[in-house]
Amino acid sequence: MKKHLSSLLQQSIEAQQEQGLLPADVHPLINIERTRDPSHGDFACNIALTLAKPAKKNPRIIAQAIIDTLPTDSMVSRVEIAGPGFINFFLDPLSQHAIIPSILQQGHKFGQSNIANGKKVQVEFVSANPTGPLHVGHGRGAAYGATVSNLLSAIGYQVHREYYVNDAGRQMDILATSVWLRYLQTNDASLTFPSNGYKGSYVLDIAATLRQSYTDTFHANTSDVFNDIPLDEPVGGDKERHIDGLILRAKACLGEKNYRIIFDAALSSILLDIRGDLEEFGVTYDDWFSERSLMDKGAIDTAITKLKASGHMYQKEGAWWFKSTLFGDEKDRVVIRDNGQTTYFASDIAYHLHTLERGYDIIDIWGSDHHGYVPRVKAALQAMGADPERMKVLLVQFAVLYKDGEKMQMSTRSGEFVTLRELQQEIGSDAARYFYVMRKAEQHMDFDLDLAKSQSNENPLYYVQYAHARVCSVMRLLTERGLSYQPDEGLKQLEKLTQAHEVSLINCLNQYSEKLLNAAQQYEPHQLSHYLRELATQFHSYYNSHKFISDDNALMQARLVLINATKQVLVNGLTLLGVNAPESM
Repeated sequence: MKKHLSSLLQQSIEAQQEQGLLPADVHPLINIERTRDPSHGDFACNIALTLAKPAKKNPRIIAQAIIDTLPTDSMVSRVEIAGPGFINFFLDPLSQHAIIPSILQQGHKFGQSNIANGKKVQVEFVSANPTGPLHVGHGRGAAYGATVSNLLSAIGYQVHREYYVNDAGRQMDILATSVWLRYLQTNDASLTFPSNGYKGSYVLDIAATLRQSYTDTFHANTSDVFNDIPLDEPVGGDKERHIDGLILRAKACLGEKNYRIIFDAALSSILLDIRGDLEEFGVTYDDWFSERSLMDKGAIDTAITKLKASGHMYQKEGAWWFKSTLFGDEKDRVVIRDNGQTTYFASDIAYHLHTLERGYDIIDIWGSDHHGYVPRVKAALQAMGADPERMKVLLVQFAVLYKDGEKMQMSTRSGEFVTLRELQQEIGSDAARYFYVMRKAEQHMDFDLDLAKSQSNENPLYYVQYAHARVCSVMRLLTERGLSYQPDEGLKQLEKLTQAHEVSLINCLNQYSEKLLNAAQQYEPHQLSHYLRELATQFHSYYNSHKFISDDNALMQARLVLINATKQVLVNGLTLLGVNAPESM
């Protein structure tokens, strides 16, 4: 409808320009918005105010001239001037009914478009280090990333969903060493586990599996393991130096082959769990991209060579640094350590360059604590000759889980956290997915577990799903009474839908495509969840005020096509959010 009204306005403006009443060289942007107050019509436009300065005329005079030359249109019942020169459109209520056959004809595709025209974009999300199970904090990034991907696909993007697996680096070494120490601990209970190791029960499970499969293959004398290792923090030492010393000792004691067996066993076990949990959560990927593959392909060396060749790297104290301060960063960043090992930063810039070279624009979804990391990655891309504007980072606040009014802890290192799997078992995937995207991703979120489990109108998901289930119950009751649904007949009788509740519901249906487009273009799934709540509100009000099954067959069929169109839009919206639409509740 916005496009249609814009076309009418454009024709009027061109007519004014041909008559010399408006400057011919002015090409204003026509902006049309839905009105909040029905007394102001259905849509409003500020074009007369925009044209006032170049035309050197009072905007109300311009508005009246535009209205006078506006083409006659059956969908518009009247047009008025409001305030300083706003043009308000009042639509013919019956013209709004045309949305109903469109919904029924297009079905699950209703609301979708091809505005992006197949543009390639990669959405990289979750990508938690495979050092432990996903917890409820990660769940918000998973729900948000999956839904943003769905929304972008719905408006014509070619979306590639990717999980970047950090299967190299210090954190994975800490995990492998933690598993080995737990393995040794099965024979030596006196071993003091490092304060900076991974303590979750999953580490014990991996160690037990290794003991069962390899018996004493990885055995070492614990006194030798801890000999000359820097002291741990609880006894006056440095926990970082302590764990780093144990990593080196593990590699020395085990040798490269056996260390890799433990490393890969830990990685495979945790990745398998992460994959399973995400699939249960309705989140799937086109690719699980390995950080180690960057090294194998020489992509990291290629990126570093580009940085050196551009003159944006220098050597200091044995390490190689990127001149990120030239691009506004607070300090320069190490790319190659003094021991010759590349940093996480080196892998990240190589990964992003590799993605751009594959032809994708990039959307990264990161935790909000990574906000300072964004400018330095973009700076590195620019230094390597890539366009940093092709990379967009969306930040997500971790959700805080509350149960019985108590805040629940989430720390992967300490092992004290609620896993995503436990959350799904507690409230189900639907509730988790919906609640995670109800608010802006960058806003703090308190996840009320008790509300998510409740079956009441206070639970927003229940309220929306119940609207869908109510339509299904009407259709079952229709069959039980020996009556039939005749959509073709109903579509012929749409002029009978004149009650206030019907007009409001139809008006809400007309907004779906626009809400979907805005949610996708602004990367804001909460806009869609809010819309579904409003649609459910309009439906429940209609349901509570009118009978859908009656002796007046013409009216009954018209109402049945309306509620079935509503049902279809509820299904479409919930599907994009990754949520089911149950037929009974």
